[in-house]
Amino acid sequence: MSTTQSPPDLTAITAERDRIRTDHLKPAGERPASTARGLHHTALISSDVERTVRFYQDVLGFPLTELIENRDYPGSSHFFFDIGNGNLLAFFDFPGLDVGPYAEVLGGLHHMAISVEPARWEALVGRLTEAGVPHEVHSGVSVYFRDPDGARIELIADPLGEMYGQQVL
Repeated sequence: MSTTQSPPDLTAITAERDRIRTDHLKPAGERPASTARGLHHTALISSDVERTVRFYQDVLGFPLTELIENRDYPGSSHFFFDIGNGNLLAFFDFPGLDVGPYAEVLGGLHHMAISVEPARWEALVGRLTEAGVPHEVHSGVSVYFRDPDGARIELIADPLGEMYGQQVL
């Protein structure tokens, strides 16, 4: 049985986005300070610890900072990479569990954007090419690719708090 979905009503979607922006987005000078200090870490799932380390450390240049046992699942590893500015990218593996392949689902990860200096961005695009990692460059500052387990990653040459020349922070 085939189902067809009608195209979205772009006029209604735009109107709703405008309403939300009007109701909730305060000018920079009027926003309260965040209650958070920053992102401690984002945790993804790895099917192969060493392959993940080789990819993130050796290809992308994110140093491995710790590798410990996951306190919640005996035999599982919890490991961390430095992605700059005091932020960490973490992984768990779950040996013996069939967690299935990566999938984009509601509430799940669409992609993770990591800011890198423009000169490093150029070099990293070259490293992705050398490593045979399929990737797409967009707008001259973003490169999208998938990690060894399928998570979509973006390296963006824009500074933190900026996207394509527009302040978002």
